[in-house]
Amino acid sequence: MSQDKIIVRGAREHNLKNIDLEIPRDQLVVITGLSGSGKSSLAFDTIFAEGQRRYVESLSAYARQFLGQLEKPDVDDILGLSPAISIDQKSASRNPRSTVGTITEIYDYLRLLFARIGHPHCPVCGRPIERQTVQQMVDHVMALPKDTRIMVLAPLVKDRKGEYKHIFEDVRKAGYVRVRVDGEVRDAAETPSLDRYKMHSIEVVIDRLAVDDDIQTRLADSLETALKLGGSTALVVQVDEKKKKEMRFSELFACPLGHTSVEEFEPRTFSFNSPHGACPSCTGLGTTLEFDPDLIMPNPHISLAEGAVLPFTQTQHSHDGYHWQLLSSAAKHYDIGLRTPVKDIPKDKLDKLMYGSGEETITLHYENRYGRSREYSTTYEGIIPNLERRYKETNSDYMKTEFFERFMSSRPCPVCKGQRLKPEVLAVTVGDKSIVEITRSSIGEALDFFEGLDLTDRERLIAAQILKEIRARIRFLVDVGLDYLTLDRAAATLAGGEAQRIRLATQIGSGLTGVLYILDEPSIGLHQRDNARLLKTLVHLRDIGNTLLV
Repeated sequence: MSQDKIIVRGAREHNLKNIDLEIPRDQLVVITGLSGSGKSSLAFDTIFAEGQRRYVESLSAYARQFLGQLEKPDVDDILGLSPAISIDQKSASRNPRSTVGTITEIYDYLRLLFARIGHPHCPVCGRPIERQTVQQMVDHVMALPKDTRIMVLAPLVKDRKGEYKHIFEDVRKAGYVRVRVDGEVRDAAETPSLDRYKMHSIEVVIDRLAVDDDIQTRLADSLETALKLGGSTALVVQVDEKKKKEMRFSELFACPLGHTSVEEFEPRTFSFNSPHGACPSCTGLGTTLEFDPDLIMPNPHISLAEGAVLPFTQTQHSHDGYHWQLLSSAAKHYDIGLRTPVKDIPKDKLDKLMYGSGEETITLHYENRYGRSREYSTTYEGIIPNLERRYKETNSDYMKTEFFERFMSSRPCPVCKGQRLKPEVLAVTVGDKSIVEITRSSIGEALDFFEGLDLTDRERLIAAQILKEIRARIRFLVDVGLDYLTLDRAAATLAGGEAQRIRLATQIGSGLTGVLYILDEPSIGLHQRDNARLLKTLVHLRDIGNTLLV
């Protein structure tokens, strides 16, 4: 058998008519032909399918059970095959959390870079965040009302999976009698049984005391012990409050004016897919679903009686008869004719119907299906608050997606303004830019930024390997003609050709050799001026020892 060729014998997949051919290995080979002539049937459904099937069959029986059985293509034999990777024009991920940065893993390296050499700033005043002294911490606690009961805690584990039996053993040996596990104070002598697959937080109770003028020395000693045990972090919890208020102190980062203090940053702090970094309002999506008046009343030329309020007229549920009657009562109170077109209703009156009567009490009339009627005086909830409440209360996914969400629009999150991250995370900079500013610039601009990044000797030493990976991956995207994209571009909005070239750039970064790459029209949608760059990339993949079938 010749090792410098891929030999196909008797290919009959789809419209192929018993094709025999030889393809040179370690070359860039192009298959051309009219639409429907069998190019994809030969490349993807025959050569790639058989290469993938043989690779899967080489795995253990245990691994194969997770991959499923692959069908053998209709071909007599294929010789000289390598493990095959297909880079086709399948649509990109529809996950709203997937971006160009996450697909290419550039964002993962950016998170690591910002966690290691980022400069934190106060999100309120913009000043650089500095280390806190124990005396500053004591002053913050002493500002609480007199006789406030507090606990001083040393955090040992924060939102991590595991059973942590050894930690409870160490706590007992150190002489501490209480621990707080997932917000509940327990006796340290009783080792709690924790679910190893769930997130847990564990803190040691260092001291319990009430705020008074004579506790400053004791409080300072307790905080120093907590900082030593908690890795430069301490917690002070008010135990009198129903909703326990926590003050988190760190020897590492705090605003000089006392606006905020933050813990030492980790890579997950900069992830919008993690609760540690994501904006709590939109959970890292950057957008929120809100009820849209234009979807609730899409036709302003018809009246309320003619069905202008779609959510109250497009369902057969009896409780909507109730909501319609309340709307009619509110319209009567505000002297709005049920036969008046919506466009002719004064805006202030229409707002009352849409958002509620506020503190104003009105008389509501309701008649049930049995003819019994009742009247009562109360505030009117309003169409949008009513829909919002029912949307939150329903347990039916069908009602949420098929009914309520028809009247909702996606809008930028009002808290993070579409930036996905917490304010304290957005205030961390590298080279005077936040992580969001970098991802919102084009890939070409991002490359210029990292090429010209001015760092101190210490920062350069820490970030050398991280920056090497970031620059290399961004260059690969530039080489395949994608320098106009931004790293925060949603994967769902990419064209087929763009998604394919992103996967191609990822493969270049992997540095694999001895692989059979099968590409489906990689230049589709690419401007003519960028074709040379793409070809240079493909030639590079071939030159490092791979076979390309295009």
